[in-house]
Amino acid sequence: FKENRKDDIWLVDFYAPWCGHCKKLEPVWNEVGIEMKNMGSPVKVGKMDATSFSSIASEFGVRGYPTIKLLKGDLAYNYRGPRTKDDIIEFANRVAGPLIRPLPSQHMFEHVQKRHHVLFVYVGGESPLKEKYIEVASELIVYTYFFSASEDVLPEYVTLPELPAVVVFKDGTYFVYDEYEDGDLSSWINRERFQGYLNVDGFTLYELGDTGKLVAIAVIDDKNSSVEHTRLKSIIQEVARDYRDHFHRVFQFGHMDGNDYINSLLMDDLTIPTIVVLNTSNQQYFLPDRHIENTEDMVQFINNILDGTAEAQGGDGVMQRIKRIIYDANVFYFKFVFQQSVFKSSPLLGCFLFGLPLGVISIMCYGICTADTDGGVDEHEAAKRENGDRELTDEGSEEEQEEEKNGKHTELSDGELKQKDIMEKKKD
Repeated sequence: FKENRKDDIWLVDFYAPWCGHCKKLEPVWNEVGIEMKNMGSPVKVGKMDATSFSSIASEFGVRGYPTIKLLKGDLAYNYRGPRTKDDIIEFANRVAGPLIRPLPSQHMFEHVQKRHHVLFVYVGGESPLKEKYIEVASELIVYTYFFSASEDVLPEYVTLPELPAVVVFKDGTYFVYDEYEDGDLSSWINRERFQGYLNVDGFTLYELGDTGKLVAIAVIDDKNSSVEHTRLKSIIQEVARDYRDHFHRVFQFGHMDGNDYINSLLMDDLTIPTIVVLNTSNQQYFLPDRHIENTEDMVQFINNILDGTAEAQGGDGVMQRIKRIIYDANVFYFKFVFQQSVFKSSPLLGCFLFGLPLGVISIMCYGICTADTDGGVDEHEAAKRENGDRELTDEGSEEEQEEEKNGKHTELSDGELKQKDIMEKKKD
């Protein structure tokens, strides 16, 4: 494999035999291999035990398991999406194909536009912008498709201020890249590769972190058809559509089904339906200080965030990291150990897993407290005895004091006699 891998395109699952997530992926991976072979794909599907071939895993930068990579010549593309058969196959077909796919006719353009919610198209001939477009495509093809077309292939409603141009088609309309307003092309494409409104899950939220946008989410229950749930969802959709020109460079809009994921992310218990704005770059979040009744309330809430008057909660400071450690430990012990598997299958093992750390901590605390207490008593008693001895010596009976004075006098007299003898010897 190492010697011949550049001759083919490979989709490889780097796994560890002991990894639970790898075992869960295994049946899906087998389906991926079978379907890719049946459809005649040029991509070869394989898997490698990264613990047995650690040098190759290190060469490709494998740091966790499972890691899915598509190897194409000298390039290695990481897959970061949902671990489902369809998503993995779509990723492999996209990355294995050409970086820029031509659209030769209006019919082909319409066909591709129906298949893709977001469509990036380069329009024009050879130029520095096209070179930059190809460079960005080689980096971001793991996320989206890149196409090229001539101006006469585009729909009649499209009006371009100048050529060459890069255009994104989404949300029933189109937007033209403007270097002066939108900045770097790579950053613009990375921001625009999502629809204006999304059904947000954990994977999507993780990818949105790369855009640098704040994510405004209506946290609802999709199965609940009550007025409040549908109203908040509609408010977010209206803001995403009607205020796109005001907020699209800074905000991404969507809704999330259920509050389990968002609760674990915020380490808080949000009552649904509600609205939350997430800053995925620093783990801060914003909650409205009053009930969102309509679109105007939501727009005001967003403006308060932009001008800094809305209070930010959470963050990635030291106290929040400590809180995260405590929260994760609580989730592990009380939800996993007690509720899910260990206590149900083996109560004794559950008691051991939960009791051992507490026992060790208790013994350490007892030892520290006992040592400090005993040491303090010993020092206090020693000092007390020493003070007592001094008190007895300094404040003895009158007879003892008289004897002490006489003793001192005698000692002084003897000293004087010795000194006189020495002086007489010196004189002699």
